[in-house]
Amino acid sequence: MKILIIGAGASGLMCAVQSAWLGHEVTVLEHEKHPCRKLNITGKGRCNVTNNCDVQTVMANIPRNSKFLFSALSRFSPEDTMAFFESLGIELKTERGSRVFPVSDNAKDISGALINAVNCADVKIVTDSARSLIIEGGEVKGVLGGRGEYRADKVVVATGGLSYPKTGSTGDGYKLARQAGHTVTELCGSLVPVELCGSDCAQAMGLSLKNCKLTVTDNSAGKPVFEQQGEMLFTHFGMSGPLVLSASAHMQDITAGRYTFSIDLKPALDDKKLDERVQRDFAEVPNRDFDNSIGRLLPASIIPLVIKRSGIPPEKKVNQITKAERAALCSAIHALTFEVKGLRPVSEAIITRGGVDVKEISPKTMESKLVRGLHFIGEVLDADGYTGGFNLQIAFATAYACAQSF
Repeated sequence: MKILIIGAGASGLMCAVQSAWLGHEVTVLEHEKHPCRKLNITGKGRCNVTNNCDVQTVMANIPRNSKFLFSALSRFSPEDTMAFFESLGIELKTERGSRVFPVSDNAKDISGALINAVNCADVKIVTDSARSLIIEGGEVKGVLGGRGEYRADKVVVATGGLSYPKTGSTGDGYKLARQAGHTVTELCGSLVPVELCGSDCAQAMGLSLKNCKLTVTDNSAGKPVFEQQGEMLFTHFGMSGPLVLSASAHMQDITAGRYTFSIDLKPALDDKKLDERVQRDFAEVPNRDFDNSIGRLLPASIIPLVIKRSGIPPEKKVNQITKAERAALCSAIHALTFEVKGLRPVSEAIITRGGVDVKEISPKTMESKLVRGLHFIGEVLDADGYTGGFNLQIAFATAYACAQSF
């Protein structure tokens, strides 16, 4: 059987390898000169291959359409992903949060293993763009490319989403889906930095917090939608870093005043212990100005903002600060709040939220319910996960399910 796969990224190459191993004649159409460019920058260049957990945990980390992925994940679990790359000679390790990386900490080892497996399986990679699908009698017959026609028995769209367009993710897969009559849900960034109102964050630009707690409250519902401890980064527009990227996946239809960020700078200390700590610091420098007295408690770049939020005059001597003012200081440290303005553009996102409506796709085969022989896998589908290796697991699992259906 002739298989044509559009896109030489993580899902496309996994599908190519698995299909070739089953004895099919496989061609991969890739408009970039070099395959796997996006894979090479994932995990800050280290490649978070998957998450060392069970299928139920993976599904719990997929906020939308996780049930659609159950079949694929059950047949190609994180354990299978790890075994696959280990069979290709890649040593893996599990780090905090059960995140799996190559021991080398080099994403190119993962992409290199995939490319080598493709070459060894005699998969043909052609540099060309897919301009339109060739559909005859309700069945896909191939693709019209920039350099001619590519006829095939099955066509797999593995083009990725809109995130990181410099790596080749241009949204072409959505155009092909629409041509086939598919619904493409609203597209935006997920796992993306967040813009905050005002200029307070810019004052602490560059500050990285390693053990803080972030709570995101949906004010329209009156309840938190995200609460987690970890790392985050202040930027000129707002915030980024692992905590913020994860939080962004929980935020939808952002309007003015809907979401509030609250940062606990000292989550390990309750109010009483924090007040005791503040009193000890004040006691050591009783005649010092307030703004020059909490350098041992907080990073220097965040102090002006905390002082501002506490309402205590910066020049006030610490031996004159009242119990009520200390309470205000502790409150500012435990709940530094910001109003969310919006998400950064999808071009800055790790993954695209939205895509081909999974109601129109078979969960067992990834085949279109509208056009026979047409399949969609990976990020082009409307299914995305949180940070931690879950999105690559989705890519690999859907690719495997697709290949097994041929």
